[in-house]
Amino acid sequence: MVDFPDERQAVLEVRSRLDDWTAGARAEAYAELFGGEAPALTAEELRTLDAVDSANERGGGDGIWGADRYGVHTGAPGGADGSIGIVCVHHPQITDDTVPDGGAVDGVDDETRERLNAALWRYSERVATLIGEKLDTYLER
Repeated sequence: MVDFPDERQAVLEVRSRLDDWTAGARAEAYAELFGGEAPALTAEELRTLDAVDSANERGGGDGIWGADRYGVHTGAPGGADGSIGIVCVHHPQITDDTVPDGGAVDGVDDETRERLNAALWRYSERVATLIGEKLDTYLER
């Protein structure tokens, strides 16, 4: 187990590793949710999501992939002292502002938007869980 002099120092150490952990967790979550035999989205929906991402980036936005943000928190639910965890602080989603021209990308009607947003939520939460697993392993060393 890593021994830190105080919780502040532990949080700083974890934050210094967060970008690397996030990159790996994003790749793993993407493969789990959108690859394999039972993907969360159809190939057409995934292409639509990629098109929204590209259109948004061309329009000066952050896109969709990589717009998720994660933070380090202290204190577990239920009041356990000294615990450190990971939380998604920004879940990307498709809104009228995300899609240039209020929905000009083909296939992004309200029903499709809701399905894509639900998949993006699951993706971000899975990334947070995977980062949390890396955090747990790191703290146990």
